Amino acid sequence: MSDLLKVEGLKKYFYLRQGAVKAINEFHLKIHRGETLGLVGESGCGKSTLGRLIMRLDKPTAGSIRYEGEDIQGFHGKSLRNYRRQVQLIFQDPYASLNPRQTAGSIIGEPFLIHKVTSLRKRKEEVVRLMELVGLNPEQMKRYPHEFSGGQRQRIGIARAVALKPKLIVADEPVSSLDVSIQAQILNLLRDLQRELGLTYLFITHDLSVVRYMSDRIAVMYLGKIIDLAEGGELYGRPLHPYTRALLSAVPMLASGRKKERLILSGDMPNPFHPPPGCAFHPRCPFRMDICDKAEPILEDKGGGHFVACHLKNEEGWT
Repeated sequence: MSDLLKVEGLKKYFYLRQGAVKAINEFHLKIHRGETLGLVGESGCGKSTLGRLIMRLDKPTAGSIRYEGEDIQGFHGKSLRNYRRQVQLIFQDPYASLNPRQTAGSIIGEPFLIHKVTSLRKRKEEVVRLMELVGLNPEQMKRYPHEFSGGQRQRIGIARAVALKPKLIVADEPVSSLDVSIQAQILNLLRDLQRELGLTYLFITHDLSVVRYMSDRIAVMYLGKIIDLAEGGELYGRPLHPYTRALLSAVPMLASGRKKERLILSGDMPNPFHPPPGCAFHPRCPFRMDICDKAEPILEDKGGGHFVACHLKNEEGWT
């Protein structure tokens, strides 16, 4: 499977009076064409920062993001406009991301206006098509965002995101602000659109149930780095990193109905101004060894395409 987007050695530091916050630090990731890659982790681990860097809303401190083999930092003018057409963003808050002074029709049709790709008549036809595609009534196109429910507003955002037929969509917590019953509808819509339009997703979330349902592969992020990466079934069936196991143990029941032993972590995520030496997870790890305080583990393939950054050599103590 070919790579649509490749991240290599990415860093993003925010410099404040107290020092530098390493939001993204030596980050490596590949997103395959046509897949859904789930990115999961605690708040503050750098998930949304990565999304902003991929969208070129922020500039990296170091490293590269290559889209179809080309570094996006080299895009300017026409090439940058073309990139913005092919890579779109679905926001977390379906109300704050919509202009309250614009109607649903003008919001959905705005990408065509900005990129000057259709006439006024054709633009109206496309708005009708897109509203029907995402399950909205075209007769509602003259309504304003406050006249729609949360789920309907997110459908408007999704219609706007797919308007220009992008290849990659960065979905940043797209259902976290919705009711559970509405979440399922939006997730199913996203999966249907992926099949119909050939989309690739980077699906950012903190919800372990949602990421399992949506993702082909799942990457677990901790303090600016990926520490666990595998196909969904492999990650949930054989969690190799202690942090991943702790996250999964918080889910009440496995799909099989088998109960799990709860692994409770002590403490909180380390201060990003002063990350711990060695493995960033070692202050909270129940399997901590002397080497963990000194040497940072490398993300390595432990078999079956399951990549883990951990000094443990086997699964003793995890089963």
